[in-house]
Amino acid sequence: MLEVHRTHRAKILNHSQVEEPLDRHGWSASKLWNVANHHSRQVWEDTGEIPDHGDLKDELKTHSKYKGLHSQSSQRVLEELAEAFNSWYASDDDRDNPPGYRKKNYYDDQDRRVHEEHPRSTVTWKQNGIKHDSKNNRVRLSKGANHKEHPKAWEYILVEYETRPGVEVENLQQVRAVYDKAKGRWELHLVCNDEIETPTAPGNETAGIDLGISNFGAVAYSTEEADLYPGNRLKQDGYYFPKEIAKCDDSGSERVTRLHKKWSERRTHFFHSLAKHIVEKCVERGVGRINVGKLAGVREDENGDSKNWGKHGNLDLHGWAFDRFTKILTYKAKVEGIEVVEVSERDTSKTCCVCGREDDSQRVERGLYVCEACDAAFNADVNGAENIRLDINASNSESAPDLGGDRSTGWLAQPGVYLYDLSSGFQPQAQVVDCKP
Repeated sequence: MLEVHRTHRAKILNHSQVEEPLDRHGWSASKLWNVANHHSRQVWEDTGEIPDHGDLKDELKTHSKYKGLHSQSSQRVLEELAEAFNSWYASDDDRDNPPGYRKKNYYDDQDRRVHEEHPRSTVTWKQNGIKHDSKNNRVRLSKGANHKEHPKAWEYILVEYETRPGVEVENLQQVRAVYDKAKGRWELHLVCNDEIETPTAPGNETAGIDLGISNFGAVAYSTEEADLYPGNRLKQDGYYFPKEIAKCDDSGSERVTRLHKKWSERRTHFFHSLAKHIVEKCVERGVGRINVGKLAGVREDENGDSKNWGKHGNLDLHGWAFDRFTKILTYKAKVEGIEVVEVSERDTSKTCCVCGREDDSQRVERGLYVCEACDAAFNADVNGAENIRLDINASNSESAPDLGGDRSTGWLAQPGVYLYDLSSGFQPQAQVVDCKP
């Protein structure tokens, strides 16, 4: 059996009855975030180190703000903050700021002053804080100690929900209460743990994926077919959102928080759409294994120094969440019985996938690969993807496929191109890559 996690969005039917306690818990989550943020900044200033979520839990578990939520809900807030600090610390972009405080400002016309409020943060309840009535579509969410009143029935929030038709909510693992600012109301995200029969691989073929900057993904299939997935949308967002964030005077303002959230949501949607599209095509082509180029050293050269990808290249590379995409791809492929394996990218960009000759000068310009030995000319990213599919660095000769003699290069020169659309995902675009020498 294979365990999979599914998230179902649900409308709250008794919203008027539960809005106030959900508001209070959303505000409590923001207050705890701010307290932990302040503590983390102090530790950083004093020691030069950032406390992890375990340190935060030990330090703040007796704090009054910690008791504003159920203990597991408070733990999740601290985990999210630690993740945000680690992401900031790992960044090599000077424009990035540490996680901001959660607050929103409003203007009071009466006394002409700006006041601050805590916004409604997302609140997560784990299993110990949940009691689920699946027959009646109701869930009881435990209140934080600071929000419990008497009688005992008031010690939890009883939420009645409605999902889209055909959805059965079983094996509930987490409940997230998310405030939709546009609609002015809360909704539930129900995370369920499902068990499915271990799927059988669609076939024995292998596909190769080369992740890059200009084309986020190039995919080579053993059926002599290749696809390109340009990263234009990611690059456009990578220029737009930092500029908009830089215009804000307060890094912790509501607008900055909203911009970061929107940027993250768009990236996430891109990754999920791309992974889904690739896996669907692999199923159609009988692919049972996907080789993905391992990019652990993408920021360093052979001497361990930072690579210089040019002004725009360095900007594009920052925030390039290839690890995150690979995890999403691995999960979606696993559900279809497809194995995802990370293989070495060493020399895959400078080796001809047709004859096997290695030469740094053969990639004459971005997007074009010309081999002087066999006169082949084709898309450079597809060449890398095909070498990754063949796993040319495999130490065991039995695991590295043979080139098989004479091979057609038409599909290498003219891959399919899929462009990303926010509403419809990836759509094909008829395009012939110019590969004339």
